[in-house]
Amino acid sequence: MDPFDSNNSERANLPRNMIENSMFEEEPDVVDLAKESAAFPTFPALDPDEVAFEPRSSRLLVRGLGENDMDDDEEDCESSARLLGMSCSRPSTRTSVVCVLFLLIVAAMTMVMYFLPGCIFTKTGCPRTNKTAPSEPVYPASTSGEPFPWTQLRLPRSIHPLSYDLTLDPDLDNMTFSGRAVISMSVLHATKLLVLHAAQLNISRATFKRGDGEAGAVTVLEYKPTQQISVKFSEELKAGQHCVLTLDYSANLSHTYDGFYNSSYTDSGGVKRVLAATQFEPLAARKAFPCFDEPSFKATFLIRISRKPSYLTLSNMPRAKSTQLPNGLVQDEFEKTIVNMSTYLVAFIVSVYSVPDKKNQTDYALDTACKLLEFYNDFFEISYPLKKLDLVAIPDFLAGAMENWGLITFRETSLLVGKHSSSLEKQVVASVVAHELAHQWFGNLVTMRWWNDLWLNEGFATYMQYMSLHEVFPQLDIGNLFLAVRFRALDNDALNSSHAVSMDVNKPEQVEEMFDSVSYEKGASILLMLHASLPGEQFRKGIIQYLKQFSGLNTDTNDLWNSLTQVEVSPQHQNVSEMMRSWTSQKGFPLVTVSREGGQVTLTQEHFLLTSDSASPASSLWNIPVMYVTDNCSVAPECTQVFNLKSKSGFYVVHYGDEGWAALTAALLGDVSVLTPEDRASLVHDVFALSRLGRVSFSQVLNLLSYMSNETETAPVVEALLQLDVLYHLLDQRQEHSVVARMKSYILHQFGSLMDRQTWGEEEESVSKQELRSALLAAACGLNEERCVQRARAQFSRYAQSNGTARYVLHAYAQSLGEVILKAGLRGDLIQTQELPLVVYTVCRGFAGYLFVWDFIQENWDRLLEKFPLGSFAIQSIVKSATSQFSTQAHLNQVEGFFSSLKERGSQMRSVQEAVETIRLNQRWMDRNLPALRERL
Repeated sequence: MDPFDSNNSERANLPRNMIENSMFEEEPDVVDLAKESAAFPTFPALDPDEVAFEPRSSRLLVRGLGENDMDDDEEDCESSARLLGMSCSRPSTRTSVVCVLFLLIVAAMTMVMYFLPGCIFTKTGCPRTNKTAPSEPVYPASTSGEPFPWTQLRLPRSIHPLSYDLTLDPDLDNMTFSGRAVISMSVLHATKLLVLHAAQLNISRATFKRGDGEAGAVTVLEYKPTQQISVKFSEELKAGQHCVLTLDYSANLSHTYDGFYNSSYTDSGGVKRVLAATQFEPLAARKAFPCFDEPSFKATFLIRISRKPSYLTLSNMPRAKSTQLPNGLVQDEFEKTIVNMSTYLVAFIVSVYSVPDKKNQTDYALDTACKLLEFYNDFFEISYPLKKLDLVAIPDFLAGAMENWGLITFRETSLLVGKHSSSLEKQVVASVVAHELAHQWFGNLVTMRWWNDLWLNEGFATYMQYMSLHEVFPQLDIGNLFLAVRFRALDNDALNSSHAVSMDVNKPEQVEEMFDSVSYEKGASILLMLHASLPGEQFRKGIIQYLKQFSGLNTDTNDLWNSLTQVEVSPQHQNVSEMMRSWTSQKGFPLVTVSREGGQVTLTQEHFLLTSDSASPASSLWNIPVMYVTDNCSVAPECTQVFNLKSKSGFYVVHYGDEGWAALTAALLGDVSVLTPEDRASLVHDVFALSRLGRVSFSQVLNLLSYMSNETETAPVVEALLQLDVLYHLLDQRQEHSVVARMKSYILHQFGSLMDRQTWGEEEESVSKQELRSALLAAACGLNEERCVQRARAQFSRYAQSNGTARYVLHAYAQSLGEVILKAGLRGDLIQTQELPLVVYTVCRGFAGYLFVWDFIQENWDRLLEKFPLGSFAIQSIVKSATSQFSTQAHLNQVEGFFSSLKERGSQMRSVQEAVETIRLNQRWMDRNLPALRERL
């Protein structure tokens, strides 16, 4: 999935998933060493229904027993020793007596603990004593008051769905729908319990059939906090049995952006058109039909949808037939899926059947998709498996796009390209299309087993989008984009609030929070690094083996590394598992420090962690494929040499530290072409990052930037402007007026000649040059450079004269400094609510705008959660935009106080931890560098 799209250069500077950005480069950077079978899955041997709530003390005693054939004395000793972490040899009589006595004592203590008043065995399995408060029940109460027999987020593995037969009857006049779900299942382990998902569904009737028996009515229990329903049976279901659950239900169409939700738009004739669409990833298929709503419960789907004759319907598969119903409606039946699918990939749309006003804007996306589909078929050596693939633009759509198998849904700005669209807009559309098409293999054909490994879907799709565009559409200059988003991913991953690429996910909001820069851009970055460091065709051949071996199945990260390791393609074959586990199992990335003494160069690595008061584990080591060049050969691709840094120290042939930065600055002042543009951009990024860490002074940053007057390439200039812009706004919000004025003069002096050379009217010859122009003019106008502001106002005024919404936005912003616009975005009338994260970001860019946003968030938090799921990228983006410019203790206290008051409504979100950490870092940076800035500027 692409969390957000982008249709202009401003969006490209937003925090990660505002668009599915990245950039491609053939070789990782010189300086940036860190960037760079069966139908079902395997199930546990024991029925989880029977072991989930076993008291922990009981489990400890059992684990040591019955594993080998021993006599009684040996077995008793072995069991006791395991409890103590010791080992046993053949015991003496005395030892045997001691062991037996120990077992008796343990058993007695266990019984005493069990029968003590107030001793409770809770659902976590740990005994605790509580004499004043009632015990927490092992099983919570369902909506009917009966105990709900399951307490875990994950479903039991005893029963697996085989197929869904879904009939849906939407009523777009009343914004409701009814449905029938017939779920065929196989019993894998004997059980008396069936648990699946349903959210906000009113179940009116339920029947259950075993094998060839008769269907009988059953009682369905519901537990809303986990969005689960269950059926308990008096007789045990036997392993190998086939059974069918049929559920009739009704619900309201969702008014948010997930589940089966309503949408609308106004056509060119002023007529409001209504439609219904779906967005199920990650946890919302359960809002449309009862289901086993986890990625590993794959099944086939047969879908029927009724509609008015003037409407059309779409789903994952082609329409098989249409039937006229007695009530005047038409029922469309779609072919049964020919592949097993996870529920989050199911999709259907009901919309007005008319010639769309924007049909002439679809040609570019269609042509791009055809060429990319051909590329992927060839690259993966696996043909796209379905009979059709629809790309559909939805008027109200929160994500940038969604990879539903055979029915990919998009924001309009992610798919439609008008005749006057720029090459930058085409680059955005091509990027999103490439990403979603890559998902048809990575995510759809082979799916992560659980959301902890979301990066297997999103990191791969992100990497493949840039790699495929680099190959198929080189004119889009996608490399700069990939480089820029890797920089932003590094910035986020340098925080202590970051997380490992693959990590435990135990709550719904944690699932939502996995859709972030770590899963997407960091995942793509480590794949880029891996691809560049592997010999020959090992990467591609390993990927092909992975896709073919696990086609239709679910995997985890180790399955990928094993596939890549097993492919033998050359004598320089790399053990991928050994190399890559360090990159996915721990958060953050390494800082590689280079020092030189005489002719010897030494490399050391450590965790690059901006928050100095939270120490990284001493064992934080990465297996780093270090790429390096020498002054004899530095620019051409063949110049790069590679070795692996696996320990705390090693050897290298480049110098950093104070002398190194001085030498690099002097070299660039003499001739910028001694390093590639990508390497120069990496130098700029790294020197700012090291300044934030406190390893280099800000004077050294300014020394390096002194070469910028000779720079003409996009990537270094854009990175320098972005970094300086962050500091400028921090100073501006602190009302350091004299320093702000000098910072403005400094930026205009360093980049003024480049700004003056930019044109306003004619089309630039390349996407890269368009990116450069956009960054430079945005910087000039953002600094209120007079000529730039005059030209921008004139152009916007001409646009506003022909666009009512633009006039409203201009007037509202002028009158309220953003307050009216924020409220309009929340209402969703003149500004679509899907655009609210972008509105928040934009308002925060203006002086004092962030204060309006901060007040707005505090006043409307519950309404925001009605629009966007807790932990979603929209919420992450809003929190970050509103707080990232705070740098005072007063603001820190406000942010901590507000979010701590939210409790389960957001206090534990990772984005909140990131916000607090960022404010502290801003405060520390200001304390450390403000005096030097006053002096130097």
